[in-house]
Amino acid sequence: SRTRRLGMMLNSSCCQNNLALIDVKGFDPRDISVTVKDGKVTVSAERKVECNTGMTKTCNYKKFVKQFSLPPGVEDKEVTYSV
Repeated sequence: SRTRRLGMMLNSSCCQNNLALIDVKGFDPRDISVTVKDGKVTVSAERKVECNTGMTKTCNYKKFVKQFSLPPGVEDKEVTYSV
Protein backbone atom coordinates (compact mmCIF):
# COMPACT_ATOMS: atom_id res chain seq x y z
CA SER A 1 0.00 0.00 0.00
CA ARG A 2 1.04 3.61 -0.41
CA THR A 3 1.27 4.17 3.36
CA ARG A 4 3.47 1.13 3.85
CA ARG A 5 5.79 2.13 1.02
CA LEU A 6 6.18 5.71 2.22
CA GLY A 7 6.35 4.81 5.87
CA MET A 8 4.60 7.49 7.89
CA MET A 9 1.46 9.53 7.35
CA LEU A 10 0.64 12.67 9.34
CA ASN A 11 -3.01 13.68 9.50
CA SER A 12 -5.13 16.50 10.86
CA SER A 13 -8.21 15.27 12.70
CA CYS A 14 -10.02 18.60 12.35
CA CYS A 15 -9.98 18.67 8.57
CA GLN A 16 -9.53 14.96 7.73
CA ASN A 17 -6.61 15.98 5.53
CA ASN A 18 -3.25 14.35 5.04
CA LEU A 19 -0.57 16.84 6.02
CA ALA A 20 2.48 14.86 4.94
CA LEU A 21 3.77 11.53 3.75
CA ILE A 22 7.29 10.91 5.02
CA ASP A 23 9.61 8.14 3.86
CA VAL A 24 11.11 6.49 6.94
CA LYS A 25 12.24 3.36 5.14
CA GLY A 26 15.07 1.60 6.93
CA PHE A 27 13.95 2.61 10.42
CA ASP A 28 12.09 0.50 12.92
CA PRO A 29 8.89 2.19 14.18
CA ARG A 30 10.42 2.15 17.69
CA ASP A 31 13.28 4.33 16.39
CA ILE A 32 10.93 7.07 15.12
CA SER A 33 9.93 10.08 17.21
CA VAL A 34 7.27 12.66 16.34
CA THR A 35 6.79 15.90 18.26
CA VAL A 36 4.26 18.64 17.63
CA LYS A 37 4.88 21.95 19.37
CA ASP A 38 4.15 25.60 18.63
CA GLY A 39 2.77 24.86 15.16
CA LYS A 40 5.76 22.78 14.06
CA VAL A 41 6.03 19.04 13.48
CA THR A 42 9.39 17.33 13.90
CA VAL A 43 9.92 13.76 12.74
CA SER A 44 13.22 12.19 13.72
CA ALA A 45 14.70 8.72 13.67
CA GLU A 46 18.06 7.28 14.56
CA ARG A 47 19.55 3.82 14.42
CA LYS A 48 22.89 2.17 15.00
CA VAL A 49 24.03 -0.95 13.18
CA GLU A 50 27.00 -2.88 14.53
CA CYS A 51 28.92 -5.37 12.43
CA ASN A 52 31.39 -7.70 14.12
CA THR A 53 33.46 -9.83 11.73
CA GLY A 54 35.52 -11.39 14.50
CA MET A 55 38.63 -9.36 13.74
CA THR A 56 37.04 -5.95 13.39
CA LYS A 57 33.97 -4.22 14.67
CA THR A 58 32.26 -1.39 12.81
CA CYS A 59 29.30 0.78 13.67
CA ASN A 60 27.11 2.61 11.19
CA TYR A 61 24.73 5.36 12.23
CA LYS A 62 21.74 6.59 10.30
CA LYS A 63 19.84 9.69 11.37
CA PHE A 64 16.84 11.44 9.84
CA VAL A 65 15.21 14.73 10.87
CA LYS A 66 12.41 16.55 9.07
CA GLN A 67 10.59 19.60 10.39
CA PHE A 68 7.74 21.58 8.90
CA SER A 69 5.12 24.12 9.94
CA LEU A 70 1.47 23.21 10.26
CA PRO A 71 -0.91 24.86 7.79
CA PRO A 72 -3.09 27.74 9.07
CA GLY A 73 -6.07 26.50 11.07
CA VAL A 74 -4.47 23.24 12.22
CA GLU A 75 -3.85 23.03 15.95
CA ASP A 76 -1.02 21.01 17.53
CA LYS A 77 -3.43 18.68 19.37
CA GLU A 78 -5.24 17.78 16.12
CA VAL A 79 -2.21 16.11 14.52
CA THR A 80 -2.07 12.32 14.47
CA TYR A 81 0.36 9.95 12.80
CA SER A 82 0.72 6.32 11.85
CA VAL A 83 3.66 4.21 10.78
